[in-house]
Amino acid sequence: MSSSSAVGSGSADDSSRPSGTSVTIKSIDSTVEQRGSLTESYEMVDGGKKNAPAVTLTVDGFGTVKHPTTGATETVKRFTWQNGNGMSAQVISYGAIITVMKVPDRNGRIDDVVLGFDDIPGYQTANNPYFGATIGRIANRVGGGKFTLNEEEFQVTKNFANRHQLHGGKIGFDKYNWEAFVDGTVVTLTHTSPDGDEGYPGAVMVSVRYELKADNRFEAVFKAVSTKPTPINLTNHSYFNLAGHATGHEEIYRHVVSINADKITETDADSIPSGKFICVGGTPYDLRIARELGPAMAKTVGKGFDDNFCITKGTEQGRTFTARVVHPHSGRVLEVYTDQPGVQFYTSNFMPDPNKNINPKPVNAPEYYEVTRLEPVIPEGVADPPIRGKGGAKYCKHGAFCLETQNFPDAINQPNFPSAVLNPGAQYVHEVVYKFDVLRD
Repeated sequence: MSSSSAVGSGSADDSSRPSGTSVTIKSIDSTVEQRGSLTESYEMVDGGKKNAPAVTLTVDGFGTVKHPTTGATETVKRFTWQNGNGMSAQVISYGAIITVMKVPDRNGRIDDVVLGFDDIPGYQTANNPYFGATIGRIANRVGGGKFTLNEEEFQVTKNFANRHQLHGGKIGFDKYNWEAFVDGTVVTLTHTSPDGDEGYPGAVMVSVRYELKADNRFEAVFKAVSTKPTPINLTNHSYFNLAGHATGHEEIYRHVVSINADKITETDADSIPSGKFICVGGTPYDLRIARELGPAMAKTVGKGFDDNFCITKGTEQGRTFTARVVHPHSGRVLEVYTDQPGVQFYTSNFMPDPNKNINPKPVNAPEYYEVTRLEPVIPEGVADPPIRGKGGAKYCKHGAFCLETQNFPDAINQPNFPSAVLNPGAQYVHEVVYKFDVLRD
């Protein structure tokens, strides 16, 4: 959106804006624009309810990308929210990616708690594990890279060990620059996936609506419609570390996690579901009672989580409490709510382990609660180097956790899972809320 169109949305006809939203536009110093973007910059302010802290939205550029199929050069837009509590968040139009979430700790210190990169080349590196991306058409895996729908078999691209499809295939939704629409402090990003894209039937139009609230809730609403019956399962793949994105595995092990699920989906070595469920009671996957993450990970077979938890919810219940994560040292708290039946809890098991020595222990050492240490010294030239992230951070194994709200994995191939089929005339809707808070004495 250009600055002139922004003015139009805030002028005489205010019927399209949320009630209580005041919109102001101002120029932003050109020094902000350091990546050659042609995007004009402007700022919008949502006054919200009376006496509530204002939420501002700033729009500028984040460089350019080439369309993955046409090669056309496109400008990437960046959206930055700021509320009156000191929280801010950033999203870019490329991949509808959440790039930044800065939240205060109990003492007011603000840290960025999601992993990511400083520029577009970072997000396009081969070792980017989908940091912050919107995933589609199908999040997680499609077993064997195929499915049968209405008695017709479809073969989709295989990008996981040449056996299965992972996170939408070779060119998933995260590889496209989405169209953007701004209404007050709400950003809606849209993308159209053509019929046959990555082997899927039907042209699909998808959107994700992002908004930061005054009470430190960051909300995402995914929607999709299709011209033919097709499977759909979108998610956001943010990697969180409530101690700060660069603090590494030792701080992740100190987090305390609870997940509202009494069972998980059973999977094989490739994480393909069998169609069966495992009750979590008496297993390392019982996170219904809050558990310290490092020792909980140490009890699992692979010394880490990468599992779909089946959310416990009532009949016809919409948004449901899904998970709560606490970092006791900083006091930061993240709660997740969704209307989806599952959540993939992943502890970055496949990120680099340069020194081959990153493993959780059955009991955290006492000094874990007294001192914050960053990742160990890593020699130059190691075979499995860290991922170079924001501000030069070195991202390694177990350096973050993901809570990917979703339908159950491979639901299109599992008749006893909730249906993943989107039919023409129907609408796919997926809501998720990330609510940040701090512990209070």
